[in-house]
Amino acid sequence: MGFMITTDGSSYEDVKKDQAERLRLIMKEKNATGKRTREPRVITISSGKGGVGKTNIAINLAIAFSEIGKKVVVMDADLGLANVNVILGIIPKYNLYHVLKGQKRLHEIIIDTPYGIQIIAGASGFAQLADLDEEERAAFVQELKELAYADIIIIDTGAGVSQNVLTFVRSADDAIIVTTPEPTAITDAYGIIKTISAEINGPNIKLVVNRVKSHMEGKKVAERVITIAGQFLNIKVDNLGFIFEDVSVQKSVVKQDPFIKSSPNSKASQSIKHLMTRLANIEYREAGGFSRFLKGLFGGKSGI
Repeated sequence: MGFMITTDGSSYEDVKKDQAERLRLIMKEKNATGKRTREPRVITISSGKGGVGKTNIAINLAIAFSEIGKKVVVMDADLGLANVNVILGIIPKYNLYHVLKGQKRLHEIIIDTPYGIQIIAGASGFAQLADLDEEERAAFVQELKELAYADIIIIDTGAGVSQNVLTFVRSADDAIIVTTPEPTAITDAYGIIKTISAEINGPNIKLVVNRVKSHMEGKKVAERVITIAGQFLNIKVDNLGFIFEDVSVQKSVVKQDPFIKSSPNSKASQSIKHLMTRLANIEYREAGGFSRFLKGLFGGKSGI
């Protein structure tokens, strides 16, 4: 490979050597009968502003997890401008709107993809989850229980700090915040971190810097955000890593073919695999797990 992209200075030769460790991690989550003993891990991917690449990261990260044997579902929770299916070139017949309004069951709208992951298309143009009445909220939470078979649920939220975003973020195991080196993106990333930090028992916050030109640039941007969050918010933000600027990403968007599949050896793909490896080897809280996420939706007002 010849290039270094890890935050600790290690190469991707080291990452490849870690394959056995990843497999051991998978096996550790199974009991003697071969069944999974842990509830799904819920990961939200958000950003302070649009256009920083969070949806692309969500999809390619999901595929990276599937490549080590994980059952992964990507839910498009950007209810204003859903585009997970667009990036994959999929035209869904039904989407999350039909579930939210009680017109379809969740299992009826889950889409299998050729990439080893499943997706739930977003409800483009849907106003606010807060507008659902108590019965609709309770029904929606009950539907989400059908995802208990998954190992990992990645939720691609909208950009910014709307109530829709916070509804999904507040009870996740991990909240990944995506920024780029642009000053406006950094400022907006800090803004959403500040909002999330106000949540009681909120998620573990992790930062990803996208479209960096060098290892040093990624490190400097991450350190800046993390230091400010620590000083002014008194919270810990983990530096998950960064993703290199890479022409293969834009090409994949045009082709509607995830770059981790179309250009598996590209810098961007190797960056994604590194992020996945770090996440896979970070223990997440087990208290409540998926059940905790379901109960936390709507601030505990779902009647569940």
